[in-house]
Amino acid sequence: MKIDTLCVQGGWKPKRGEPRQVPIYSSTTFKYETTQQMADLFDLKAPGYFYTRLANPTNDEVAKKIAALEGGVGAILTSSGQAASTFSVLNLCNAGDHVVASSQIYGGTFNLFAVSMKKLGIEFTFVDPDAPAEELAKAFRPNTKCVFGETVANPSGCVLDIEKWAKAAHEAGVPLIVDNTFPTPILCRPFEFGADIVIHSTTKYMDGHSSQVGGVIVDSGNFDWTRYPERFAGLVEPDASYHGLSYTKAFGKMAFIVKATAHLMRDFGSIPSPFNAFLLNLGLESLHLRIRRHAESALKIAKWLRKQDKVAWVNYAGLEDSKYYPLVKKQFHGDAPCGVMTFGIKGGREASIKFMDALKVIGIVTHVADAWSCVLHPASHTHRQLTDEQLKEAGIPPDLIRFSVGLEDPDDIIADLEQALNS
Repeated sequence: MKIDTLCVQGGWKPKRGEPRQVPIYSSTTFKYETTQQMADLFDLKAPGYFYTRLANPTNDEVAKKIAALEGGVGAILTSSGQAASTFSVLNLCNAGDHVVASSQIYGGTFNLFAVSMKKLGIEFTFVDPDAPAEELAKAFRPNTKCVFGETVANPSGCVLDIEKWAKAAHEAGVPLIVDNTFPTPILCRPFEFGADIVIHSTTKYMDGHSSQVGGVIVDSGNFDWTRYPERFAGLVEPDASYHGLSYTKAFGKMAFIVKATAHLMRDFGSIPSPFNAFLLNLGLESLHLRIRRHAESALKIAKWLRKQDKVAWVNYAGLEDSKYYPLVKKQFHGDAPCGVMTFGIKGGREASIKFMDALKVIGIVTHVADAWSCVLHPASHTHRQLTDEQLKEAGIPPDLIRFSVGLEDPDDIIADLEQALNS
């Protein structure tokens, strides 16, 4: 099936007399007839469910749909995008290990890596995503276990050269993990350019309606863990917590996802509720229609903003003079990478604040990438503790406004922007 059909019919396959929508299995536990049946589940010798903290049928059906959209062999839903980022790294790394990451990633992910995971003994080296391959290669160490980047960085809008980063990772014998939240698989499928693991904050475009918080990890099944048995012993060598089971021997291409489920989800319990998965699936059914509209409207509005005298600058990779436009043409399906851009107002921080306060249709919210158009001013909100000089060092100009273009009529959005500029 083509990707638009997968959005609607991927995952759940109802049989005669079964509900068309994926059922909500709102149960913590699942019953079996014999002790041995339950024992086989605990030993991972038989498929099935016994406790929702580990896995749930509703969640798995929705995960199957997302795996199909990305072209992966399997997926696992998590309780948030942060949990997906955490699990994707912890599934490979232990204390004393090292990760190479793009320096242009979501601030919450940067803090997770640079602060929280550092306390766990996992060290990160951050590299400019635009750095040449030679500089990127210098960041690797003998104890490097994986590489992490974002397809379109939040909020900078930087576009990752997936092939360049995948090549560097594979030459070092490690997988590339890519956060594909902003483009979604409708506009970009990182596996096609060499990525090995893809994650999403499903809270954003996949849900699309600000109705649930969630995340997902998708495995391409392409990385050969057995080629580096010492580096990825957690996947290849026997797991003492499962009676000496080897994930790669028992589950082949599904080894990464099974370990994330049977080990990390078992111990950390970052499972989404079945109802949240149900809401996510409703969003997925229209994702192919929504994300294209978001992107088309964003491109139209970015072109309009550039013509306004009171706008200092516009950063959107879909503009033909953007340095990332060649990558957009190469990696994306269409000329627009997503519905999110950044821009600045002449007059700096105070002018940006006055402009945002004058908006009537566009909302001021923390969220991004859903049906409603919204803005955020990092200097006043997420990074308000920093001085203007510190903001510039972090790559965030004091006048920067993150703008998420919604599903309203683009002419109405432009009219709101115009009246706010005029005021």
